[in-house]
Formats: sequence, C-alpha cells, structure tokens
Amino acid sequence: MKLKGTSFQLKVWRQILKIAPGTVKSYKNLAIALKMPKASRAVANACSQNPYAPKVPCHRVIRTDGNLGGYSGPGGLKTKIKLLKKEGYLPK
Repeated sequence: MKLKGTSFQLKVWRQILKIAPGTVKSYKNLAIALKMPKASRAVANACSQNPYAPKVPCHRVIRTDGNLGGYSGPGGLKTKIKLLKKEGYLPK
C-alpha cells in the first residue's frame, strides 16, 4: 500500500501496521517504539489524521490509561469498538 503523509505520519502509520489483530498498543508504546518517548501526543495526532483506516489499523491504538481514545475512520468510536470486538480484543 502506498501511503502519503508527512514523514512523521508515515513512521507512525508503518508502526501501526505492525500491531497484530486482537492486540492493542498505547500512543505512548508507539512513541517509544519510534524512539521518541515524549511524542505520545504527536502519535495521537498522526492517528487522528490517518486517512487509511481501517487498512492502517489505528483502531488498535488506545490511551495509556486503557480508554479507547478516538477513531479517525468512518463511524468514529462506534466503529473502533466494532472492529476491536471483531478482532477479539473486546468482548462481544
């Protein structure tokens, strides 16, 4: 898949592509994986700008406190919940 975005967005989105179905990572986990541990907010912003959802599965990224956060794809949070249930992360 050919992605278009800023260099930072592309780094974040490529990292998101590594998250296995049925699992989640926090914005902070992604920032640490990018070797930018203080960039949690920037990671969250890159997720919010993701035009490729759900192919770039930003629904697998949640807040550090366990809350689901938002979802940039069509249907917003309702769709995020539906996708996470389908993948078995959330109970049906």
